[in-house]
Amino acid sequence: MPKTSSRQNRMFRPPRRGPVLVAAALAAGIAVSAPASATTPDGDGVAVHAQAVTTAQQRAVLDYWTPDRIAALTEPAAADQPPKSGPDGAPWTGSDTLARTVGRLFFTDHGEDASCTATVVTSANHSTVVTGGHCVNSPDLLGEDNQWATNVMFAPGYHDGRAPYGKFVGRLGVADTTWLRYDALDSARYDGHDQAFVVLNPDSRGRTVQDAVGVAQRIAFDRPGDRTAYEFGYPRSASDPARQGLPEYTGARLAYCAGPTREDPGTPDFPEPAGQWGTACVMGGGASGGPRIAGFDPERGLGTVVGVNTYSAYLTPAGEVCADSGTPDCERHLVGPQFTSAITRPLYEAAQRAN
Repeated sequence: MPKTSSRQNRMFRPPRRGPVLVAAALAAGIAVSAPASATTPDGDGVAVHAQAVTTAQQRAVLDYWTPDRIAALTEPAAADQPPKSGPDGAPWTGSDTLARTVGRLFFTDHGEDASCTATVVTSANHSTVVTGGHCVNSPDLLGEDNQWATNVMFAPGYHDGRAPYGKFVGRLGVADTTWLRYDALDSARYDGHDQAFVVLNPDSRGRTVQDAVGVAQRIAFDRPGDRTAYEFGYPRSASDPARQGLPEYTGARLAYCAGPTREDPGTPDFPEPAGQWGTACVMGGGASGGPRIAGFDPERGLGTVVGVNTYSAYLTPAGEVCADSGTPDCERHLVGPQFTSAITRPLYEAAQRAN
């Protein structure tokens, strides 16, 4: 099943196994200035990686993301493409509150510039965003040389090349140690761990991201997956040819999908763990890491983030896996892990209490 990853049509393959980066002290709120290295047992744990800590490192990231580099991650818009919207994909034109909390996450992955989506969530440090695991750490296209993302920068409310609420450089990446051993041949073991957090530095005015945007989305764990939800993202493509090239599918603007969720049951060839939920949605690459929000109030622009977008699955209304037949009975869904106390909460606690 295709991943809606930071690169279009990207498929993960098994990474090289070996030592992983950990910093359990971060869970207690201890600041770090460099990555801590250790060999971990096979059990689950929290991995924390320093991204840009010093003033010089932060300035280097901001200087790296020139307007030309950002424009290179925006697909050309089709001038003759008529607007087309539906619950499975539309531009977000509603509450500005929502738009302030969701933004574009820029980074470099194995030397290639890329982007995902991330969301400001309530946190003790007012500096935490949630995204997909593969937006923070991944192997290369050969499934080797596992690396953390570099040049990490978040632009809340991003649209048409502008960052109206500022630019925030990543300070720490927080992922699950199981995810760092990702093996595409065993999706049942790893796909539930494709979630991560980024702790951001203050902006050039000294403001935390939550203070700069003035709001944050709630986050919750162990919520039922079979509920109506909204999904948001900055996709650079659409699975529907009639919408390919519209501004909201070029990476330039925020898009969303809304409706009842389905759980991906997987297949014998591509088994999936329990808890991979999502709505019918045409958003493609770039929407990875975007939030799945339950209890969302479109007028207030607030709800509760209960999961993130990570890959696509074709499902029937009954929730059965189907082929991409192009018929109404077989719809593409944008799915990903539902947040849990077992996997998500330790990551969140390590992130929100980090300095």
